[in-house]
Amino acid sequence: MIEIRVLTPDDWPTWRALRLAALAEAPGAFGSRLTDWQGDGDREHRWRDRLSIPDSHNLVAVLDGRPVGMSSGVPTADPLVMDLISMWVRPDARGRGVGDRLVDEVARWARERGAERLRLSVMPDNARAKALYHRAGFHLTDEPGDPMPDGVRREQIMLRPLHPRPPHTVASAE
Repeated sequence: MIEIRVLTPDDWPTWRALRLAALAEAPGAFGSRLTDWQGDGDREHRWRDRLSIPDSHNLVAVLDGRPVGMSSGVPTADPLVMDLISMWVRPDARGRGVGDRLVDEVARWARERGAERLRLSVMPDNARAKALYHRAGFHLTDEPGDPMPDGVRREQIMLRPLHPRPPHTVASAE
């Protein structure tokens, strides 16, 4: 059974362990780099600050008693749009519905706050993530994403309308 837990700044060790694992396992999937969060960047106050983003919704998925995934919802300058960020599921937990549950929980949170759209950025070559997001009701937009480290390509922006809620489908990947 998948349990979704809401994290507080006091849960920073759990978030830290998952985030470092995510950045090590999928370095090309995030705008941050592992080295940004190690050494001098690996400080308790920094992890607490990350979990203290005003009005954010930080989640961890627990499967068989251990944390296996993470995601966050954060507000944007537009009150009708919330962002889904920091999404990741451990490779050994993929294909078990964890990613679907994390996305759905952030979408529920965003809808409860009056948002009409949930937005995310995804790397262009991250086919598995894009399949999960497409299955969850997201579609690619023409909006330019942030530049990637190569300075040439850009992240892709995907949107999910929150009203009406897309029908839930059974997960086959994450």
